[in-house]
Amino acid sequence: MSSLREAAVTLFQTLDRLGIVYAIGGSFASSLHGVARATQDIDVVIDLHADQIEDFCNALAPQFYVDEGAIVEAVWRGKSFNLIHFEAGLKIDLFVASRVPLGSDQLAHRRLEATALLGGEPIEVSVISAEDILLAKLVWYQEGGNVSERQWNDLLNLVLVQGDRLDREYLVLQAKRLGVGHLLVRLLS
Repeated sequence: MSSLREAAVTLFQTLDRLGIVYAIGGSFASSLHGVARATQDIDVVIDLHADQIEDFCNALAPQFYVDEGAIVEAVWRGKSFNLIHFEAGLKIDLFVASRVPLGSDQLAHRRLEATALLGGEPIEVSVISAEDILLAKLVWYQEGGNVSERQWNDLLNLVLVQGDRLDREYLVLQAKRLGVGHLLVRLLS
């Protein structure tokens, strides 16, 4: 089992066992829905609550560097936190759903996807929908000053691959709410 796969599977199995809802996001999910590209970490949106933090930390501590203080702060103040897999040195960024724009929507619309991007035989993982990844990347693109070619190319590839499967009504509604409607119009034209 590759180190990336081992780290991801360990995290996902732990989240499932603890009843913590999650979905893979970021460039990894963008690669699943669009055109695959190399990424150095995994972004995960989770529905983590204060009363789950201790069990979460205890379950992951044998294989991951876990900073319980950072996790408590993330849950209470809306910051992200990360885990580092000891063997692989892989960083996994976790975003608390209630503190992230679209976070709850991302988890509500998540889908199970079979992927071999983690190495080895395909496995099913919970992934943020193509629409919600597109919206999140539009927000990141705007927050970055509308200059990241890599983000824009990810967006273009996602639209090209997904085509008519995208729920455009949902995209328009959410893009307006997030203040990126103008970027969505540009992307879809």
